[in-house]
Amino acid sequence: MSDVSVSRQPLRGMISLRGDLSSDALRGACKTVTGAEIPDMRGATLAGEGGIAWMSPDELLLLTPIDAVPSAIGQLSDSLSGTHHMATDLSDARAVFRLSGSGWREVVARLSPADAAPAALPPGTMRRTRLAQVAAAIWVRSETEAEVFCFASVADYVEGLLQNAAASGTVGFYG
Repeated sequence: MSDVSVSRQPLRGMISLRGDLSSDALRGACKTVTGAEIPDMRGATLAGEGGIAWMSPDELLLLTPIDAVPSAIGQLSDSLSGTHHMATDLSDARAVFRLSGSGWREVVARLSPADAAPAALPPGTMRRTRLAQVAAAIWVRSETEAEVFCFASVADYVEGLLQNAAASGTVGFYG
């Protein structure tokens, strides 16, 4: 397997937004807050420091600079007033790890039941799954880079899992 580095990322602004994803009001509010378009199912879009990841049929994860979260939630509340929605700051409840290197798919495949093949997880995909026995999401940034999101309460455990899987000397099956 190619070398894969695992690095814990600094806190990132994350807002869970639940509502009707087809609503023009919600789409407009998301674009205003992040600068990004709402992605297709299981996708993620970026615009500068902002981004949006599809998490479920009624949930998006909005990514912003950490210091912009309070104002972003205020903007969402104002823009979506009278519209069924819920915006929650998840910034300190989540940890993010970056997997860098061409073998990141092997690392994920060792820990997750999700299909990590390029056809199943192309760049731009956000996939909820689990690593060992904990919930996680994998965002495929490129062919050589992915990010793993998990609960902050299990971050040390997930970091150990990722480091161990990346250090393994077994032969991979994704290339």
